[in-house]
Amino acid sequence: MDPGILQWLRKEMADCLFATVRAMPQVPVPPESYDAGRNQYYSTKILKEMLKEVPEDAFKILGVTDKDLCIPILTYVFGEAQLGGTAAVVSLARLRQEHYGAAPDRPLLLSRLRKESLHELGHTFGLIHCPSRDCVMYLSNTVAEVDGKGRTFCRACMTVVTSQTGAGRE
Repeated sequence: MDPGILQWLRKEMADCLFATVRAMPQVPVPPESYDAGRNQYYSTKILKEMLKEVPEDAFKILGVTDKDLCIPILTYVFGEAQLGGTAAVVSLARLRQEHYGAAPDRPLLLSRLRKESLHELGHTFGLIHCPSRDCVMYLSNTVAEVDGKGRTFCRACMTVVTSQTGAGRE
């Protein structure tokens, strides 16, 4: 992983969630999560491994990987999270323009990563997919849909998040 991307993401998530965000030591991707037939990694198995490494004082944990992720019923996923749980993981693989045969575009990659990180973390706060296209919780099955949705939580979704983080309380 590019440490610059991770540093940028830490700041973005801290600003968006009004929370302290810190980096953890790298957790190896479990070998048993790899499916050679698909040339992909099962995100659920990665989440399970991440849960073994959650610090006692952590509220939520987000893993970021370059591995192409999937679940058995879908061809690929941009990420996965425990609904109402602790852990989420996102993949840069299909967020990169290079995956689609285009030239690298770092600003676009960062925009997509921000949206998908907030989206997956939103699931850990118990949020389901939002009907508002302006919300990061809007369902996105393609990278074009990631690009088309909003970059923040809508008011209703943000209310759920802040009710759990205590942000905005005096």
